[in-house]
Amino acid sequence: METVENKIVVKDLCKSFDGVQVLNGINLEVKTGEILTLIGPSGSGKTLTLKCILGLVKPDSGSILLDGKEVSDLPEKDRVKFFRNFGILFQRSGLFDGLRVWENIGFRLSQQPGMSKSDVKEMAIKKLRSVGLSSDVADLYPAELSGGMQKRVGFARAIAGDPPILFLDEPTAGLDPIMSNVINDQIFNNVRELGSTVMAITSNLLTARIISDRIAMLHEGRVVWTGDVREAAHSDNAYVSQFWNKRKDGPIQMSVSTISA
Repeated sequence: METVENKIVVKDLCKSFDGVQVLNGINLEVKTGEILTLIGPSGSGKTLTLKCILGLVKPDSGSILLDGKEVSDLPEKDRVKFFRNFGILFQRSGLFDGLRVWENIGFRLSQQPGMSKSDVKEMAIKKLRSVGLSSDVADLYPAELSGGMQKRVGFARAIAGDPPILFLDEPTAGLDPIMSNVINDQIFNNVRELGSTVMAITSNLLTARIISDRIAMLHEGRVVWTGDVREAAHSDNAYVSQFWNKRKDGPIQMSVSTISA
């Protein structure tokens, strides 16, 4: 693909459900080779933004450019073909239970002309090693893996084929602190080696600190701040300051529902 300055460009993205505006003019840019992480409280629009970019939800209006190509209105057949060029790590790994680990990792590549079964398995084992897992894991099924191993296999699948763009949805969700740090380091090291452009979503601020070049803070369907990850902790933006420093007082008001017996 032709190199463009901004691999991902989102302009004025809007989406509503039943008359409720959920995304209200999202604007984002991710430069080539950069890792941008979306943060924000629950319901701020992070996941919905990603779903719109991936074509899982159709936006009401706005523009989405990936590698210079408008994708917001791609027909389904063209969208599926186009997105084969990119890697996606799902929050729950999204592994196929009936396929062995190596088959999961090589699933997309196995559908390409000229890729033999042995070639796919060799590539899968190489990616396993890049995420700290031995070749012995290749012939196991997902159910035989721990949660942390499943997440690493999911990441190995995402980077199979060395994609120019990666999307990471809560890459450390549900993991203990030690395993989270393992995943963080593997994401950082592999992405730097591949030179991929990344858009990530995380609720784990440590993950955001470790893997990100820049941060975009969302609140109530808007981008309220973007900046270098090193500036986030000391930002004078009230939303970022409250969220990053985990303070209960500030412009972000969390509703708490109580259930009476």
